[in-house]
Amino acid sequence: QVQLVESGGGLVQAGGSLRLSCAASGSIFSINNMGWYRQAPGKQRELVATITSGGSTNYADSVKGRFTISRDNAKNTVYLQMNSLKPEDTAVYYCKANTYIGGVYYRDYWGQGTQVTVSS
Repeated sequence: QVQLVESGGGLVQAGGSLRLSCAASGSIFSINNMGWYRQAPGKQRELVATITSGGSTNYADSVKGRFTISRDNAKNTVYLQMNSLKPEDTAVYYCKANTYIGGVYYRDYWGQGTQVTVSS
C-alpha cells in the first residue's frame, strides 16, 4: 500500500504562484512514475504533469512554461511549482503514483486532492 498526501493548495490571484507537495509513504519502493492531475467543476480529470523515477518529465500543453514538476526521492516527495497562474487553472489537484512489483505494473494510487483557486 502507498499513501499520498498533498499540500500547498490555496487561493491566489491571477499571475501568482503556488507550490504543491505530495508526500508518499508506505510501500514506496514500488513507486515508479508520479504525476499531478486536476479536475475542475463539471470537467473530467486531466493530466497536468508527470515525472519518471529517472526524472524525465511530461507536461500538458496548457501548463508548459508555467508549471514545473520535480521529485525528491530522498524525501519521497513530488512537487508542482505553478507560476503565472490563470483563473482556468482553478481545480482540485491530485497526486498519482503508479507502482510496480517485480518489474510488473501493480496499480495506481491517488491522493485526496488539494484545492487551487485562482481569482481574476
